Amino acid sequence: MDYLIIAIATLSGLYFHWWLFVRIRRWTDRDLALSMAGEDPARRDYMLACLNDAKRQKVRRRDLEAWLQAAADRYDPASGQGT
Repeated sequence: MDYLIIAIATLSGLYFHWWLFVRIRRWTDRDLALSMAGEDPARRDYMLACLNDAKRQKVRRRDLEAWLQAAADRYDPASGQGT
């Protein structure tokens, strides 16, 4: 019974740390995209959509900043979208 309690506590702790790690990565990716958008609400929406596109295209994390910067450079304020 003691081993079962230890196993449950250990697995719960490992799961919590994994969950927290994933959440922090999502938050930092979102903050990166929003930091490139500035205060413009339309540009913020555009950058969040670009972040979702990057996730769908499975852009590597180390390449994400350059990918988002290129997307930010393509942003057209007149249309509210990338060109």
